Amino acid sequence: MKTFCPECRKDVEYKIEEQFEEKEVRGLKFKYTAERAYCNDCGEEIFISKLHDHNLQKIDDAYRKEAGIIKVSEIKEIVDQYNTGKRPLSLLLGWGETTLTRYLDGDIPSKSYSETLKKIKDDYNYMRQLAEENRDKVTDKAYNDFMEAIKKLQHNELKTEKKIDSVIKYLLKELGEVTPLALQKLLYYSQGFYKTFYDEFLFNDNCEAWVHGPVYKDIYFKYRNFGYNPIEDESLEFKNIELTEAEEELLDSIIDNFGCYSAKTLEKMTHSERPWRLTRKNLKAEEKSDEIISKELIADYFRDVNDKYKMLNVEDINDYSEQLFIKIK
Repeated sequence: MKTFCPECRKDVEYKIEEQFEEKEVRGLKFKYTAERAYCNDCGEEIFISKLHDHNLQKIDDAYRKEAGIIKVSEIKEIVDQYNTGKRPLSLLLGWGETTLTRYLDGDIPSKSYSETLKKIKDDYNYMRQLAEENRDKVTDKAYNDFMEAIKKLQHNELKTEKKIDSVIKYLLKELGEVTPLALQKLLYYSQGFYKTFYDEFLFNDNCEAWVHGPVYKDIYFKYRNFGYNPIEDESLEFKNIELTEAEEELLDSIIDNFGCYSAKTLEKMTHSERPWRLTRKNLKAEEKSDEIISKELIADYFRDVNDKYKMLNVEDINDYSEQLFIKIK
């Protein structure tokens, strides 16, 4: 690779090095990985236009991540998934007709606008609600295109249901009331104990070591709108639950032995256990993380639990849950 070096006054070969740099934007300090070009002859930094643009993009991405602001690429995905066009989609959101266009061109949305965009990206029912409120602001064609996109999203969702979806349906059906936080912990215990009894994982999804315990990210975004309230999803159908008798038996035991505790109690339980603690060992208590709790770590821990409590069948989970509750009190 060659370019003109101002110091050497000639075209020279150069090398690219990565380095951590700190930046401050709108009063928010953050770090990012910059790429810098250096002349092989004199060692001075050289300006490379494409590299400069690449670093600006990295700064933008790093700032948005630190500030919790949606990325431009994610906004593009939203426009594509609703197949309505930037102007009509912006109007259906109740915004100005050029708002989405500005954001796609790089303008940074406010925190509240960013949260709305994140929400409609993961929840088409919420987007449909906003669209119904702003129906009179767009043409019939734009609205019909939008509704067709919603139907397609619904159809795709049904086609791509995974084992974890059946587990969730079963838990919600049998428990009646469960909050998103409690659901996350019940999924985690279902996964861990199924592995120790049947030597395979109940579902393929990975959980992450978030501040409030193990979290299955896709499930978090699917139900986060319920906040601390019980999940009441009117669109959820309980007739398509695909579980074996052994899987249902295990889930019944999880419901009996962990479903009786509050979400905050379940959170404390997972905080006391090795998989979550080891995954977050270098993090501060309130520090965010998307670090995956490895399946190997989960398998090893629940195998040790099984050995310690000499569990012969799924009903024996009771001994562990009771002792864990006493431990965290």
